[in-house]
Order: sequence, then C-alpha cells, then structure tokens
Amino acid sequence: MTEPNPEIERWRLILGAPAERRTGPPQGEDADRDAALEWLYGRDPDRARRQIRIGGVRADDAAGSDGAEESDRSGGATRRAGGSEPSTLTTVEWLDGIHRLFPKETIERLERDAVETYGIQEVVTDPAVLARIEPNAVLLRAVLRTKHLMNPQVLALARRIVEAVVRDLMERLRPEIRRSFSGTRARRPSRFRQARNFDFHATIRANLAHYDPAARRVAIENPRFFARTRRHVEQWQLILLVDQSASMTSSVIHSAVTAACLWGLPGLRTHLVAFDTDVVDLTHDVTDPVELLMTTQLGGGTDIAKAVAYGASLIDNPRRTILAVVTDFYEGGDAQWLIRTVRELVQQGTHVLGLAALDEEANPDYDHDLAQRLADLGAHVGAMTPGRLAEFVAERLGG
Repeated sequence: MTEPNPEIERWRLILGAPAERRTGPPQGEDADRDAALEWLYGRDPDRARRQIRIGGVRADDAAGSDGAEESDRSGGATRRAGGSEPSTLTTVEWLDGIHRLFPKETIERLERDAVETYGIQEVVTDPAVLARIEPNAVLLRAVLRTKHLMNPQVLALARRIVEAVVRDLMERLRPEIRRSFSGTRARRPSRFRQARNFDFHATIRANLAHYDPAARRVAIENPRFFARTRRHVEQWQLILLVDQSASMTSSVIHSAVTAACLWGLPGLRTHLVAFDTDVVDLTHDVTDPVELLMTTQLGGGTDIAKAVAYGASLIDNPRRTILAVVTDFYEGGDAQWLIRTVRELVQQGTHVLGLAALDEEANPDYDHDLAQRLADLGAHVGAMTPGRLAEFVAERLGG
C-alpha cells in the first residue's frame, strides 16, 4: 500500500474536488477537513461563475464542474472547494469538527468567516453552539452585533464569551495602562535598581574601563539606573466619546476596557459616552465593562457633533480636560457644528483627541478630509492603541 504524500494531500485539500482526478479522493481526517471547509465555503454565491486552471486541469463551475475558489486558512492558499453534494453537518457538528481538525489560528478564521462573511448567526445565537464554543475576540464582536436577537437563555450563555474576552483584555491592558501613570524617567541617577529604570548608555560609559578586547565585551560592574518622578494627576477629566456604529465594534470594546482600567486613578475622573445619532452616558457602568458591553446597542447613524457638544457640557476645568472622540469621522450630522465646537474647545485650552482606531492593531479607516479639518484647528488626530492613549493621558497629566 502506497504511503500518503502529505504535500499532495495538502494540495488536494486546497484545490478540492477538481484535483481528485490527479490526486485521488481525500482519506481519513483529510476527508473530514474537506467536508468542514465545504460546509462553510460551499455556500459562496459566486462559485458558479468561477473557473481556474491548475496543472492543466480546468475546473469550470459554469460548465457543471463542482468546486469554488475560497480562502483556506489551513494552508494560506486559494481554496477550491469540494463536491456539491448537500451537507448533513449541523452547526454544532461543524464546530466540534473544526476544533478537532484544525489549529487554533485556522479555527478563529473559520469562525470569523462563518459569522461575518456568511452570516451563520447560529454560531452566536444557538444555545447548543454557545455552550461548546471557545471564547475569542471574533465571537465577542459577533455577540455584540447580534445580542438583540437573543432570548434570555442565549444571552446568559453569550455573556460567558463577553466575560472571558474582557477578562483577557483587562489582564493584558491594565498593567500597561497603570505603568503609564507610575512616573516618568528623570535624568538624575538612582540607587533603586529596577529593570524598567535601567540606564543603558550611562552603564556603558561607567564600565568602559572593564572592556575586554579579546572577547569584545564590557564587564558590567557598576550598572546605572534612572530615578523616576511621580506624576501629578490632580483635578483632571478624561471624557471618552465612542462611536457605536457597527463598523466601530472593536473600538467600543477597547474603549470600555480602557475606561475601566483608568477608572479610580488618583485625581482622574473618567467619563464614557457612547453615541450614534443619540448620546448615552455610560459612566455609571465603567467599572463593569461586561455589563456595559451587554447593554450597548451597536448600529445606527452617526452624529459626532451632538456627542462632542454633550462632552463639552461635562467639562469643569477646560485646561485640565482631555476629550477623546473615538470615531471613523464619517459625520452624519452637522459637520459645521462639529468644527465650531472643536474650535471653541481648543481655544479654551481643552486637549481634544480624535482617535480613528482604538484597538490593538490600530488599523484606521476614516474620513481623512474631516479629520484633517479638525487637526488644522488644533485637535490631535490619528490612530492610537489603548496603551498609547494611556501614555498620552499620562503625559498631559504629568505636564
């Protein structure tokens, strides 16, 4: 019996049924993987119009061949889906199968495509599915978009996903954010030895006498460290205005977690306000980002001007206030009103931030024209991660 060739099997998995005349049908777990990919990507509405030529074999769906060109994340190549026979897999069985058959990165991609590309809402609205699924950021975004479709039983299960992902974000972000407020490096030396205060350049200068030319190394006998000055954060306000339109889901998540991490810092009052065409003050829920996310409804239009005007009404001391607007800058309201309000805020000394993105990747997609007009008025505009936002706030408060 001929041993299976892993490379051929991999290409068969990528190309699907049209390659079977050269590779033979998949066997064992490869057949299961092929069925799982076909269950998802076989529902592509454009597959009948696609055709490819691979190794001299022409697969033409329009002429009756089966298969579809899809993204197969198991190999990172273009997938040619398998046979066109109707699948008997349920959503639960499919999820169980992919968790058994694929690595974690592939599972997350398949789940994301199921929800975001093919709209298989059972992934986050079916109790049997939610009970089995592994929480991750993709599913959290899906839960937030579909929670209005869930009955109380399903909401309780969905909350497990929200709690798990928020807990992970809090664990990763809180140390980074709190570290931003722990003090700035001073130029004077310190006898207090801590790795984050290590002064590399001063250490090299102080130990050059111990340089070994043969080994080309400096023996460190007298390490040097910076001192740190304490930040003063008395009587400051941070007002976070978060666009909750559907395209800003990640920003809503990270804004909620960031606000919770900043909450309770000495002398810093944090406000959190969500907006679409309406404005909702969520400050009373900042300490519980899970509850905040479960009660926030994503979607609707965008009225940035109304939100900024509301934020301006919360300001006590303009020169000790940071007003940060997290949005894509696609204004559905009165752009001129927004420009006038921002101009007034800047003139009175308020630090105005326009954040095009507030997630870990900080990939901005925003109206550059309006953003530039606000920047020309003196607002700070750009893409900023939660950690960088905390650094910005800490720098202003320490100034």
